[in-house]
Amino acid sequence: MERYNGPAARSGQKIGLLGGSFDPAHDGHVAITRAALTRFGLDRVWWLVSPGNPLKKHGPAPMPDRLATARAVMTHPRVEVTDIETRLGTRFTAQTIVALQMKYPGVRFVWLMGADNLAQFHRWQDWQTIMSRVPVGVLARPGDRISARMSKAARVFRGDRLTGRQSALLASAHAPAWSFINLPMTQSSSTAIRNAGNWGAGAVVDPQLAR
Repeated sequence: MERYNGPAARSGQKIGLLGGSFDPAHDGHVAITRAALTRFGLDRVWWLVSPGNPLKKHGPAPMPDRLATARAVMTHPRVEVTDIETRLGTRFTAQTIVALQMKYPGVRFVWLMGADNLAQFHRWQDWQTIMSRVPVGVLARPGDRISARMSKAARVFRGDRLTGRQSALLASAHAPAWSFINLPMTQSSSTAIRNAGNWGAGAVVDPQLAR
């Protein structure tokens, strides 16, 4: 495993974590990141470009390509594009969060996701552990709002939801806590970009080696 030398952070900072394959990164990712900074009262956001997604059959494009594209797309002084999971050697989000909380004591992490991910959140490894360890900020994308609000995760943790008006308090809340905000967003998606032939997918990845 590569020696970890991740981004700097100090105790008390509120840092959003946006994970994914970013295969490739696009303006939709940028939109939810900028919204998260303001709506959830975050100091910074880290993009966690993952080695792979165990819920997908085929592996993403090579990591250097995805990192380079993400850094070209996301230009903001309070956003950092990272390969933290590769450096940590973690395969699942729950593992990543535990490792980051150990390495950054006192930092208040918030897990960020699109509403489409909330709809399938119950399929993630140790998803209830994620909810119990960090607040979760959900940003609605077109077409995903109803399925997200009806999801198993939303039902199980319905008593821990902060309203949209309370969203700025999310980073200071004690987990479990989550907030769902509706935003006018771009329809861009990584899948559409790949299907249009504007991006090269990588080789197949063994799911046991993926995040």
